[in-house]
Amino acid sequence: MRHLASGLRAIMLGWALLLAANSALAGNAPGDADLSAFDDLQLPLNTSTQLALIQQSGQFNEASIAQQGQRLLAGVVQAGSDQEAFILQQGSLNLALINQNGMANSAFISQAGAYNQAAIEQVGNYNNARIEQSGNGLQSSIKQYGSSQNVLVRQYR
Repeated sequence: MRHLASGLRAIMLGWALLLAANSALAGNAPGDADLSAFDDLQLPLNTSTQLALIQQSGQFNEASIAQQGQRLLAGVVQAGSDQEAFILQQGSLNLALINQNGMANSAFISQAGAYNQAAIEQVGNYNNARIEQSGNGLQSSIKQYGSSQNVLVRQYR
């Protein structure tokens, strides 16, 4: 019964993560994702908690999340076809989100350190976005609307 309660808490936290992601990315100008929705998102007290969620609809989508560390959150939402999304996180208290809608978009987030936040939203076709962050307290967001756009963000502190 304890495992069921723990699983339900993880699912509820996952839904909170996806709702916060939609809130953070909705209605903002490109590059202006409001990540403050995650400020009040609390992970369980277990300091080794990691949560990774992938939601896909469409055909031939690919997503991968790898996390090493403590209190890490990652989420990928894909709708359409031939999308690629990859998240790699190391450290503690990091958040990464990718939201894709369209065809043949590619997104990659790599974070190392603590208290980092990254978000990529792609709506359209054949877009490429990459965020690489290493350090503490870094924030990045990319919004791509349209087709055939390429963006690279690198931050080191």
